[in-house]
Amino acid sequence: MSQATPTATARQPGAANVTRLLLASASAALFIGAAEPAPRLIVTLRPDLAADARGRLLVFATPASGADARGGDAVDLERGRHVWVAGRDVAGFGPGRSVTIDGATDAFPASLASLAPGSYRVQAVLDRDGDYNFAGRAPGDLLSEVVTVRLPLASTPTLQLDHAVPPATDQFDTAGLPPAAAAQITASRAHLHDERIASRALTRFRGERQAVAAWVLTPPGYDPASRRTYPTVYTAGGFGVRHKLGGQQLSRMWHLMETGAIPPMIWVALDHASATGTNEFADSASNGPWGEALVRDVIPALEARYRMDARPSGRFLIGHSSGGWFALWAMVRYPRVFGGSWATAPDPVDFHAFLGVDLYARDANMYQASDGGPRPLERDHGEVLGTIEGAARLERVLGREGGQLRSFEWVFSPRRADGTPAPLFDRETGAVDPAVAAYWREHYDIVRKLQAEWHHRRGQLGGKLHVIVGDADSYYLDGPVRRLDAALRRLGGNADIRFVPGATHSMAELYASAGDRNALWKEMTSAMYAAARPGKTWDEGSLKVPAATSARTASQPDKAL
Repeated sequence: MSQATPTATARQPGAANVTRLLLASASAALFIGAAEPAPRLIVTLRPDLAADARGRLLVFATPASGADARGGDAVDLERGRHVWVAGRDVAGFGPGRSVTIDGATDAFPASLASLAPGSYRVQAVLDRDGDYNFAGRAPGDLLSEVVTVRLPLASTPTLQLDHAVPPATDQFDTAGLPPAAAAQITASRAHLHDERIASRALTRFRGERQAVAAWVLTPPGYDPASRRTYPTVYTAGGFGVRHKLGGQQLSRMWHLMETGAIPPMIWVALDHASATGTNEFADSASNGPWGEALVRDVIPALEARYRMDARPSGRFLIGHSSGGWFALWAMVRYPRVFGGSWATAPDPVDFHAFLGVDLYARDANMYQASDGGPRPLERDHGEVLGTIEGAARLERVLGREGGQLRSFEWVFSPRRADGTPAPLFDRETGAVDPAVAAYWREHYDIVRKLQAEWHHRRGQLGGKLHVIVGDADSYYLDGPVRRLDAALRRLGGNADIRFVPGATHSMAELYASAGDRNALWKEMTSAMYAAARPGKTWDEGSLKVPAATSARTASQPDKAL
């Protein structure tokens, strides 16, 4: 799921943030009214732009009065804002250089014909690379100016695509960030290394050269010529976190190491984002062998380049949301490779409780609960903010791939003949395909995998699994974690599973304690350091060595410190 609360040094992911996909059904009520029959909008292409421009054409509209009259140069999906969107695929604009949007065009929350009378601010976007569902507006996408129209229409308005989203800014651009966040990013810059690691596994799967992107953060005092090595933390972001943001987020780790709040370690922010969503470094029939790429290509290559502890006791996993699922999955899948995993609010780890749905139940349905009511997807404590059906319908309007729900299928589902993953559920009715659910169970249900393999994994996983989740998680992810906790208790597993009272999906709520917003970071990294350096502990900037071992340590320095 999305990384709901960015770190202090991170900008909120654009339209990729899943919360922007969860417009409540109340939004639909705003628009439905007595409109003139068959209204139309015409989208044209500026004459000097490529006539063969193609992609997913999206048109956004929002009321131009009241609370939604915000002005500005963009109309886009946004939390708390009533936005209507229509979408259609275009193979080109043809001789007439125009495309029509009308009541028959796919739209959310309802058709163009349902818009109530009134004034609207409207904008068109041509998503040229098909990744709007994941990344929002990206460099090269074509935009129109924002225009105001009034319904009923007196004439057919025209939106001209006349400019493009500019190229991405520098990775370390801090414009618009709070001063503290900007200072952290600037300070970390010299210690962040942008890596592209060639992957034989992915190249074999794709049939052309492939590489994995990652940021490597080296700690204070790091000297590539020295013999000193460091424990290494591998992390991946939540849904919507791309490579640039992953690097910015590591600036917090630099600040914490520089101030002595956490021990010196090497951090690796892995990029698992694509136009189809996050791959979560799982070997997948549709995405390819990303798990194999991690353990056989990425880790060996980085350990050859950096002064890393090249042993399981010095490799750790951490992540939040979709990154949390990655951290837990990689630990369970490769228990001999890593020394421990810390997952916060991971994506569903037991498919008996997949977004609140038991996928294995007879006649399972993603849209309707057993009482006939709608299945919620997001909540804010007691208030339901969006439904699974609403999110699925919006995803389909924005594009065929890349949304949160479709992303799960790219990771978990069997591959169809056309190379795309089989859908878990019917997008019209919500009915779950039992054959696809069975495939998910066999290959990616973490609780089932632990139950099936515990007899020979106990010694490899004991004490290495740590999961922290709020008991009011915004996406109901506490449910599957409770099933994980119960299963590990039955198995006699030595695991650390915690439920934070009242906490939602927010990292700010999970990582803070007693007024310290970095409390969990400190706890996790101290535990990692203790596992990597037996007999030594890290406590807010001072290395403490037990008296019984101090003499040995003083006379025989550990070259791995």
